[in-house]
Amino acid sequence: MPTTTALFSGSIRRLLIKQSYIIQQRGLRRLHSVTEYPLTHPIYTIWASNTSLGKTLVSAGLTMSFISPSPSPSSAAPLPKKRFVYLKPVQTGFPDDSDSRFVYRKFSDFFASKPLPYSVFASNCVLKASIPAANEVLGHGVVAGSVGNHNFGVEGVEKGGGFDCGWKNLNCYEERKLQGSESNEAELFPVSEVVCKTMYGWKEAVSPHLAAAREEAAVEDSEVLDMLKRCLINGLAGKSGASEELEVMCVIETAGGVASPGPSGTLQCDLYRPFRLPAILVGDGRLGGISGTISAYESLKIRGYDVAAVIFEDHSLMNEVPLLSYFRNRVPVLVLPSIPKDTSDDLIAWFDESQTVFSSLKEIMLSNFLERTQRLHDMRKKACDVLWWPFTQHKLVPEEKVTIIDSRCGENFAVHKSFDWISQQFDACASWWTQGPDAKLQIELARDMGYTAARYGHVMFPENVYEPALELAEILLEAVGKGWASRVYFSDNGSTSVEIALKMAFRKFLSDNKVLLDLVNANPDGRFMDLKVLALKGSYHGDTLGAMEAQAPSPYTGFLQQPWYSGRGIFLDPPTVSMYGGGIWEVSLPEKMQSDKSNHERLSFCSRDEVFKRSRDGSALADLYTSFILQELQLLSDTNEISHVGALIIEPVVQGAGGMQLIDPLYQRILVSECKRRKIPVIFDEVFTGFRRLGRESAAEMLHCQPDNSCFSKLMTGGIIPLAATLASDAVFEAFTGESKLKALLHGHSYSAHAMGCAAAVKSIKWFKDSKTNMNMISESRLLQELWNEEIVLQISLLPAVHRVLALGTVCAIELVAEGSNAGYASTYATSLVEKLREDGIYMRPLGNVIYLMCGPCTSPDICRVLLEKVYARIQEFGRQDV
Repeated sequence: MPTTTALFSGSIRRLLIKQSYIIQQRGLRRLHSVTEYPLTHPIYTIWASNTSLGKTLVSAGLTMSFISPSPSPSSAAPLPKKRFVYLKPVQTGFPDDSDSRFVYRKFSDFFASKPLPYSVFASNCVLKASIPAANEVLGHGVVAGSVGNHNFGVEGVEKGGGFDCGWKNLNCYEERKLQGSESNEAELFPVSEVVCKTMYGWKEAVSPHLAAAREEAAVEDSEVLDMLKRCLINGLAGKSGASEELEVMCVIETAGGVASPGPSGTLQCDLYRPFRLPAILVGDGRLGGISGTISAYESLKIRGYDVAAVIFEDHSLMNEVPLLSYFRNRVPVLVLPSIPKDTSDDLIAWFDESQTVFSSLKEIMLSNFLERTQRLHDMRKKACDVLWWPFTQHKLVPEEKVTIIDSRCGENFAVHKSFDWISQQFDACASWWTQGPDAKLQIELARDMGYTAARYGHVMFPENVYEPALELAEILLEAVGKGWASRVYFSDNGSTSVEIALKMAFRKFLSDNKVLLDLVNANPDGRFMDLKVLALKGSYHGDTLGAMEAQAPSPYTGFLQQPWYSGRGIFLDPPTVSMYGGGIWEVSLPEKMQSDKSNHERLSFCSRDEVFKRSRDGSALADLYTSFILQELQLLSDTNEISHVGALIIEPVVQGAGGMQLIDPLYQRILVSECKRRKIPVIFDEVFTGFRRLGRESAAEMLHCQPDNSCFSKLMTGGIIPLAATLASDAVFEAFTGESKLKALLHGHSYSAHAMGCAAAVKSIKWFKDSKTNMNMISESRLLQELWNEEIVLQISLLPAVHRVLALGTVCAIELVAEGSNAGYASTYATSLVEKLREDGIYMRPLGNVIYLMCGPCTSPDICRVLLEKVYARIQEFGRQDV
């Protein structure tokens, strides 16, 4: 049987010439994406459960093991060319302490005493150093020079403030060629390479955040990640050139322990999370090390890292026994020989003794890499064979169009590309309108949910109470239910929360109309009465049968979709508002209203804010709306004695699935008022609009009116786990109280008020509304700041290919000009545009000829601006092609 190394050589080596060329061609133009990296070779991060546990020894040992010739299935097989890349992003105590120099020198010393059959070119480079650290290397005031086989090229000083603060582009470089025992002196390039790099160095041997502050040499997380990405991409191109056939391995060694701060103060386990590279954990073999090792492992796992192996030094305490029991063979545990305590020992003998362990670790790393890449390569076909996607015509999704999502960090997907890249895409669907967390909140939610699962598991809800459910109920009543709601009814998703609200509203309607209630009591089967809803055309309230009955005929309700659908309601055609070319917001009246409108009536506005002003209540347009609403209500009562409108249900302000339509808030406010005047209970379906999706915590605030019931889900939990809540007024609750259980609300779910969902919702709601955690909050107004750049939105609206634009809160929707079959939900008109935007790093899914960007409440306006710029450029291109 061939070894893993042999399999690695056979399966990966054949791809490297092609892949290296692809990476070199794509590398420069794709640098906008911070967390892109090639998956053509293994890349691992070396972590430790604490400082001074031997991370650098493990890195050096791996370097020796990887570069050493591997057992070949055939003695005649040519020796493969190899490159090992060692990266140290953050180094303190420099230059006295330099881990990259240690790896470089120990590798050189090891193979000087034990030559390889082929030559190896080894190098070490330090890219940037703080001024104090650079002065230690160069001598104070020295700008450039060379010493022995060390070359120094200082390109300049970064960050103002004088000579003694900021950075120097040090580019300190040393190299040597280790001649192989069987190599030819005349060979143009060495067979293999060891490339060692330090990215940032500080002089003080303290935690990076302290060194950065004391030496006035700060570096942002994004800068560290961007340089790391560049080093990873450049790792495929070395002395041998990109056209050479190579086996490559790369390790990134962190500083200190798993949760040690990085230069900005961000914990390193959070700093490097956007890459989510597989991990090697250097554990602690000392007394107390079992606990530290397990804690470090759990810190990595709760952040979504894959830990390939745990390795530590033997201190004769048998720590591997309880660790093997804890990991239950999920993670291999390797034990290194004791490290000599004599500081004069050059460790060459120890490295030689440890090569069996390092070889095993290398095999584990190569095997895990092969398994991971094979799984990713197989996923598209397997998905097409076994999955049934919602709202998807499988005939329109060829295998190559399937998006493989490897992970998520904050607002970004990490997707696997067919040319073996892990690439970043901004999730512009907010994972179907549920997502809100940035990277920090994602970790907070994972931690809180882990704690809650460990504490509660799942417990049934009726007649019980536990802290997460009670705290969430109190928060909801004080926030989105403030001033009107007194009760919270939990369920599992938005559609069921709507069905619960309908049951509640119908009961309240009957309770408020005692004559009807008496008839119901006399005729329990209720066949003499037909309760209907009043709703709006274009609305969408979910996919369960009852919720679908409460919405107007649409592509979702056709006979092939729902043969039982009858549409038990009166569905009004509402006026809508959008921004058209030139920045003018215009009201579009339904056809029935257009003949009656006053010629002088104002239907356009210079700003979006004018649309929401209460001063419009006294306008002639308000009279027109009132007249038509009363006509529709009167028509029902005149034509059908047994039919009654038992509830009004609307999506306040914006209809989502109906095409991202802004319903005139004046119309909805009048509609709510007229229904309340007639004792028709009002339901606000805020499953989509709630919790700052439109900028405010509740869309009801934008209408300046209150419902009897409201439905919430999606963003309520930060989108991390399903949960829904139906809020009810005290009057609604009282309609269900009585002596008989049969009068209670007989509806429920096994996972009602599940503790994990409640805990996630508590954390998310608090996070979104706190200006200390959500930088977009304008604290004095309880509003989100404007996220979408108004000038770019205006420019988009002026494009010939654009019909209308809606930018509100976290939503920016763009309807493309389209006619006939190119318009509407079933249209595939925008497909090519969406594919181009995905190539640009924006994951979109259109609503027919409507495309939209959706971010989270915490998304930076700078990110939104970049998204808009890319959309503008692509629509401009799309419009030219369409012509």
